Amino acid sequence: MSPRLPKKRAKQVGIVGAAVGVVAAGVATAFAVERALVRRSVNAPGDPYVDEPFADQPRDHELTVTAADGTDLHVEIVEPSAPTTKPTIVFVHGFALDMGTFYFQRKALTERGDHRLVLYDQPGHGQSSKLKSGDYDIAALGKSLGTVLDATVPDGHIILVGHSMGGMTIMAFAEQYPEWFGNRVTGVVFISTSAGLIDTTKLGVPSLVARASAPFFPLWGKAAGLGGGAIDKARVASSDLAWLLTRRYGFGDPRPSPSLVSFVESMNSKTSVETLAKYLTTLYRHNGIPALSVLRGVPVLVIVGTKDLLTPVTHSEEILKYLPEAELVKIDNSGHVVMLEKADEVNAVLLPFLEKIS
Repeated sequence: MSPRLPKKRAKQVGIVGAAVGVVAAGVATAFAVERALVRRSVNAPGDPYVDEPFADQPRDHELTVTAADGTDLHVEIVEPSAPTTKPTIVFVHGFALDMGTFYFQRKALTERGDHRLVLYDQPGHGQSSKLKSGDYDIAALGKSLGTVLDATVPDGHIILVGHSMGGMTIMAFAEQYPEWFGNRVTGVVFISTSAGLIDTTKLGVPSLVARASAPFFPLWGKAAGLGGGAIDKARVASSDLAWLLTRRYGFGDPRPSPSLVSFVESMNSKTSVETLAKYLTTLYRHNGIPALSVLRGVPVLVIVGTKDLLTPVTHSEEILKYLPEAELVKIDNSGHVVMLEKADEVNAVLLPFLEKIS
């Protein structure tokens, strides 16, 4: 039998849980009719991605790489169609997602066949294992990236592409291993990421929640560790609300492809509450600004959606203050998952950049 919670902490967890439940119920009720109408369009002919095989992503090799913190990282590699001296492109995904985030970029580059691609699931995400103890740390994610590079790209040039927390991971790696940049790493792409304004925006959480959020981070972590399974079951039961929140905070277009929303929500839902809670503190405290100096002289492309609520345009503009030679591209009417929502526009910028620096 598991030990009982101290009365005070149990009461705190109960109060927070009740408050969240009331809010969730109210939001769910408010969105119920709208969601029913939206879900009717999931299989509608007007959805351009209704037949897109998101689960069928090309790969030539799969392997497991064990990070320094003990997590087993799932890695997939796509080989070029012919031997090449061009840089290997390594993709690093963001919080609560997985390598599927780069579906359209992977598809386009595979069709071109002129680059070697490496993708992996961050610790606790996708098919990678969870951390056995303690909280996740951005610095540790940087080291995990280093482990993946050592195992999959032992020589040759590398271009790193990071979305959201993936961009933060690249910054952590740069701070820890500056000697790689300009030598092995010859290009970096930041998509919808931040170098240190998370504290200001609270990850785009509505202001009322944001003001109250920080003090409860440790409590949420403990509560998730004690009852994560039960919370995960509750998430499944409230998937309607999760779908709507994914649409609201992931996309900029008020009527995005329902199939795309479902794809992103499926990645979110596969990430356990315990894992999410263990990342909160490190995201809240992230400061990648010192690492940006390492990237000076390395070609950098920064992409952001103009309607990104989680890492707004100001985050990308802040990066340009420290990397004035970087190229900043704002994609109109797009949100946080811009590389999925506006894949053609992102690829129209990304592919020429890769070609230019290869």
